[in-house]
Amino acid sequence: MMRHVAANVLTLLVLGMVLVFGIVTWGQSQFRGPGPLEAPLRIEVARGEGLASVADRLQEAGAISNASVFRIGARYAGLDSGVRYGEYEFPPGISMQGILDQLNAGGNVLRQVVIPEGWTSWQVVEALRAHPDLSGEIAEVPPEGSLAPAGYDYQRGDPRQAILDRMRTEQDKALAEAWAARDPDLPIRTPEELLVLASIVEKETGVTEERGRVAGVFVNRLKRGMRLQTDPTVIYGITKGRETLGRGLRASELAASTPFNTYVIGGLPPTPIANPGRASLMAAARPEQTDFLYFVADGSGGHVFARTLEEHNANVNAWRRLEAQRALEAEQAGESEQEGQEGQ
Repeated sequence: MMRHVAANVLTLLVLGMVLVFGIVTWGQSQFRGPGPLEAPLRIEVARGEGLASVADRLQEAGAISNASVFRIGARYAGLDSGVRYGEYEFPPGISMQGILDQLNAGGNVLRQVVIPEGWTSWQVVEALRAHPDLSGEIAEVPPEGSLAPAGYDYQRGDPRQAILDRMRTEQDKALAEAWAARDPDLPIRTPEELLVLASIVEKETGVTEERGRVAGVFVNRLKRGMRLQTDPTVIYGITKGRETLGRGLRASELAASTPFNTYVIGGLPPTPIANPGRASLMAAARPEQTDFLYFVADGSGGHVFARTLEEHNANVNAWRRLEAQRALEAEQAGESEQEGQEGQ
């Protein structure tokens, strides 16, 4: 009798072990094998969201077959407490193991905020504050010129201040590189002055191949003790970089004695007037070697350069004639459009 009972117990134990082994094997296959996801899935994990909530959402979305297996597998793999917030995209057939690895690595859906060259620091801060995907406050507007224009990758929910800090770090690097590569006879004493000159170049031209030549004009003027006489500095003195002027400069503004009016002051203004990009920094550090002292718009987006005041005045007159012609054509086009509407 006792032998019969012992045999039954042993049989049950063996069956139990086989059953447990089968469950474990099944669980491992569910955890490591291809998942049921048939199309790419994008989800967002909120800051502070736990594994259980994420597992339930993944099962509902059809990314995993069993939320309980997912949680148990995560616990045994040591991946249950490292889920990071962010936006994720999972490919079809991804395993539970693959999903957990990604959740612990961080979001893999990157977005980008683009800061154009020539924006002021105030414009950058206002753009970041208005960005709906970012979080947190910005303590203060950084010094003018201290932010590197570029495209910056981010995860939805990233702090605004963190992106701003990255911009400052990148601009520090770019300025250091330009300063190290500067021409030995450059009439610029400090990296800060180089940043000021680069910001003026940035605001004067958006044509890449012109930057070195524009910088060369200003360097030639500095070497000769001539005033820079550049409109963007005067405009910055009026707006402080917080708005666009939206009109031409008045004679009284060009004659006003302000720290930024380079028609009145000698040398550079006290601070940058915008955030220059790398190209303008390098143009200011290694300007094109010419004997040009003047330039004016040519009507096509670029500039025409001159060596003498006589040449420059002729170029200015040509530009004014072109402006007048365009204004007349615009007025005539407007009158024609109005006549057409009246005849309908």
